[in-house]
Amino acid sequence: MDSRAAGARGETSRPGRLLADARRGAGLTQAGLARRLGISQAAVARLEQPESNPRIATLDRALRATGAELIISARPREPSIDEGLVRQQLALTAAQRLRNLEVIYEQARELALAGATSRGELA
Repeated sequence: MDSRAAGARGETSRPGRLLADARRGAGLTQAGLARRLGISQAAVARLEQPESNPRIATLDRALRATGAELIISARPREPSIDEGLVRQQLALTAAQRLRNLEVIYEQARELALAGATSRGELA
């Protein structure tokens, strides 16, 4: 596997780092990359800043000048919550959800009381 590709894989959300890694992997200085792109070294430095947000076409052109290729892909999002549970709760009326919350709160109080009793915290 190409070390430039391996180094770049985790940096897709930071284009400045992606470009700097590709440039270094190609053995180029900022001035050398600037000459290839027909821009100033300062412009390359700005592109490599952590907060840089270049257009995709700009990043692609700069990466190609290093011998790298910009590949953008999308994948299905993994939900961070149980969407089925959310749908189930939204199917309830507001009054039903409130009653369920009251039951859960009472159960939590009973559990806390049982824990305190078992630890001998209540006289």
